[in-house]
Amino acid sequence: MKKLQVTLKRSLIGSTDTQRATVRGLGLRRLHQSRIVNNTPAIRGMIKKVIHLLDVVEVEDANA
Repeated sequence: MKKLQVTLKRSLIGSTDTQRATVRGLGLRRLHQSRIVNNTPAIRGMIKKVIHLLDVVEVEDANA
């Protein structure tokens, strides 16, 4: 199963509260922090909301 590596590339200054909550929901707190998340429709929707703040790379699952 494919996973997504999301990295916070832009600051949350000037973003709305819902965008901040979405980034926090993805598990990102600071600039240039990365997380590997499952590739699900819910996560894809969250990423789409804040794509202008993120860098997204598809990675292969290490457990497969």
